[in-house]
Amino acid sequence: MAREQAGQVLAANLRALREKGGLSLSELARRSGIAKGTLSLLESGTGNPTIETVFSLSNALDVPVSTLLTARATPDVVLVRSDGLEVLSSNAVDLRMLRRMDVTETVFELYDQRVRPGEVQRSEGHPGLEHVVVTSGVLRVGPPESPYELGPGDYVCFPAQSPHIYETVDGPVVSVLLLQYPADAGPPAHGGSCAHPVGRP
Repeated sequence: MAREQAGQVLAANLRALREKGGLSLSELARRSGIAKGTLSLLESGTGNPTIETVFSLSNALDVPVSTLLTARATPDVVLVRSDGLEVLSSNAVDLRMLRRMDVTETVFELYDQRVRPGEVQRSEGHPGLEHVVVTSGVLRVGPPESPYELGPGDYVCFPAQSPHIYETVDGPVVSVLLLQYPADAGPPAHGGSCAHPVGRP
């Protein structure tokens, strides 16, 4: 039931944003590269979106991913159950958004992230910073040519606008991912909020 409610949140937000932008399903399909039938299923709350699908929609609609996945009303206390989260999957990563926080001109998106062994998740880059804390397993993350290797309890913060990867060392990895970016989705300031530079492993 909770998973169904999460799907309904995505469906309602997608429909509202499409209508607000005056876009037909056909036009949104053209802009996003997603089949019209798939969009129809997502708007009905019965689709099963991947990470790539949701990011394509956010780009086509020019909104953050969290705008698609977050219910509008925010109570004083936020309790998130794992079985109530929309799971965004790719070949290597499962993401579950826990919370979006708007702080002055900065947006923070908090994710539970699971990385599968034997696959590599690649990003071409996007505005902002990525903060990663590993809770179990060993993770390689960062620039493809020289990623950082993190074990349980390790943390890294890096500019996300350059290409970067996520991959495991041996078994699966559980980590917390915090995306930080300007509310207008502009490029982040160099250095951002990383308090101390981290040396290469």
